[in-house]
Amino acid sequence: MEPVDAAEKRRQQIYYAPVVPQLQAPGCPHNLPMSLDTVLRAGWSPSDKPVVALVLMGGGARTAYQVGVLRALAAMLREQPQTAGGFPFRVLVGTSAGAINAAFLAARATQGLHAFGQLADFWSGLRSADVYRLNVPRWMRFSRFAVALSMYRHALANGALMDNQPLARTLRDGIALSGLDDALRRGALSALAVTASSYSSGVHWSFCQTADRERFGGWRRPGRRATFEKITIAHLMASSAIPFLFPATALQVDGISEHFGDGAMRQITPLSPALHLGASRMLVVGVGQPERTGQAIGTALSRGPTLGSMAGHVIASVFHDTLQADVEQTQRVTQTMGQLPRAAAAAMPYRAVEVMAIAPTRSLDVIARNHTRELPADIRHALGSLGILRGSGGTLASYLLFEPGFVQSLIALGESDANARRQELLALILGGRAAMR
Repeated sequence: MEPVDAAEKRRQQIYYAPVVPQLQAPGCPHNLPMSLDTVLRAGWSPSDKPVVALVLMGGGARTAYQVGVLRALAAMLREQPQTAGGFPFRVLVGTSAGAINAAFLAARATQGLHAFGQLADFWSGLRSADVYRLNVPRWMRFSRFAVALSMYRHALANGALMDNQPLARTLRDGIALSGLDDALRRGALSALAVTASSYSSGVHWSFCQTADRERFGGWRRPGRRATFEKITIAHLMASSAIPFLFPATALQVDGISEHFGDGAMRQITPLSPALHLGASRMLVVGVGQPERTGQAIGTALSRGPTLGSMAGHVIASVFHDTLQADVEQTQRVTQTMGQLPRAAAAAMPYRAVEVMAIAPTRSLDVIARNHTRELPADIRHALGSLGILRGSGGTLASYLLFEPGFVQSLIALGESDANARRQELLALILGGRAAMR
């Protein structure tokens, strides 16, 4: 029989892979939300000062919801004299359109709480034409067959149905990434991480720009990597490239050019980058779909899925992250540590990690269906002619509706949901144990 000490050592080798580049945990299952060592150790740092992180998930136009949550948070913090209007987060992590929000805030972190109002102004000025265009000649738009043929040819040539070059121009005009360098240098921020998925290798990457490059070692886990990178517009374009809709973006990794798409793909550990970057408290803002009622499901099944229903389901599956599983595991580990004897907990080189997750309390698909008419006429006609907007086509539309009515509805919902959890938010940011959901 194997000695207890040897068995314990082997168990730790399997489940507790240390955060060291080029090292993987032997036999570690690929479907684990994250290693417990990441959950426990990443919250530890030599400093006693808590590191508060903001994690923003992806979802195209749906991420306008995050703007409302953060604007409401900023309003709460302005009422607290101890904040002095400073930027409340040390670490920012973003995926897909959430990476755009995270980079926007990081570039303005030196402006404190004003950064959140500026993010709201940025979104309020957006239009779909600022994000993408449909390369279908006008004379073809009156024929369903001609539209389908033109979109098919464009997809074959470019790997996507739409052209997202307008987004590149919008980001260059709206996000001065030199501000990120300034924020890191002045200590307003310690790290920004942007995630993307490689079509070339299948690896999920976290690109991290930190205040101290020499101390950042990166990490490697099965199917995911992290490295120091100076964040550029190309990283944001790659992270937000919704598959099938927007083309891939080429990035250099390990001296090799790989093609990357939306960071939500293969994202099994959404909290991991923040934990590795030293977070001890985390606010996570998702834009997932609340569970549908049985009546709504029954109605959909009785009619059968339309092309719009299936297209929306496929896209929603890309953004169906494991956020809740990660949050629950982190909370369970933290609660377990809280139950240890004080002497035992003090002897461990670990720190509990507080996590608060907030997500829409209303269906964004339903809201989108009420605003579908706001889509540009050519987009609406092209998608409508293919039947993509029929049935529950609001799901797909919700990722593409960068229009004022839908954006403002989501911002208002985000503010309402945040205000409903005011005490939890303030406890997380300002100190004290945040109430668990």
